[in-house]
Amino acid sequence: MKRILSLKVFDYFLTIFGAFVLAAGFVLFINPYKIVPGGVFGVGIVVHYLIPQMPVGSFGLILNIPLTLLGFKILGPRFGIKTILGLILSSVFMDILTILIGENDPLKISDDLLLSSIYGGIIIGVGLGMIFKAKATSGGSDIIAMIFNKYSKYSVGQLLIVIDSIIVLFGLIVFKDWKIPLYSWIVIFVSGKVIDLLLQGISYDKAIIIISEKYDDIRSIIIEKLDRGGTYFEGEGMYSGEAKKVIFTVITRRELSELESKIYCIDPKAFLTVINTSEILGEGFKSLNEKIDQKK
Repeated sequence: MKRILSLKVFDYFLTIFGAFVLAAGFVLFINPYKIVPGGVFGVGIVVHYLIPQMPVGSFGLILNIPLTLLGFKILGPRFGIKTILGLILSSVFMDILTILIGENDPLKISDDLLLSSIYGGIIIGVGLGMIFKAKATSGGSDIIAMIFNKYSKYSVGQLLIVIDSIIVLFGLIVFKDWKIPLYSWIVIFVSGKVIDLLLQGISYDKAIIIISEKYDDIRSIIIEKLDRGGTYFEGEGMYSGEAKKVIFTVITRRELSELESKIYCIDPKAFLTVINTSEILGEGFKSLNEKIDQKK
């Protein structure tokens, strides 16, 4: 019970801190330079420059409230307290930081928007990654994408790209500057990569598929030299029709070089496929139980 309670408290901390980091990324690197990286805050940036009296954060919250209510009605109660907290705090933090820091080129980098786009994408990605890790959502275009997903054959990811791209083009029409969408798409790309990195982690593990007539010798290397396991699959050559043993195993990047050298000595004609992995769960790596515990 204490563990579950501590995990819930940690989720709320991630949501609050993630909302602050997200807001800081926008205030420092995005809002002052008219970059429009999709989402409700992207729309808010455009509206703010049309109506300066309307703060970006407040307008984002104004858009998020009906979208969240619509999401509740169409998608059901999948948006918990953490999501609502994140929506409100990110808007509040954004307006407070804007007042404290200002919005007239606070970092003095108006002559290097590429740098601003990259750093903005990194910081926004970190903030969103924390919110997603707490099992909350950022609202806005996420909700619209999920609603369209329910009534179409397209994935949420595909719909998000379309929706955010429409918002980026909206910025192009208003600001009439072709550089805006280019920098905006850089922010979208970088933040997406950072989110994936935070949620999936960095994996240096490799999945290997090996086809060789000397499979027994290779098996000995994997088990005895590398202290790894593996699986045999029964295969058949497409050209020759001969039965073949296919070895599947997972090793670390460091072990890959050693295994390739050993296989070359045993069978220079062996066929290897090396696959980068985003996550490995099971014996010898991170356990599935540990993964599930982190999500509770």
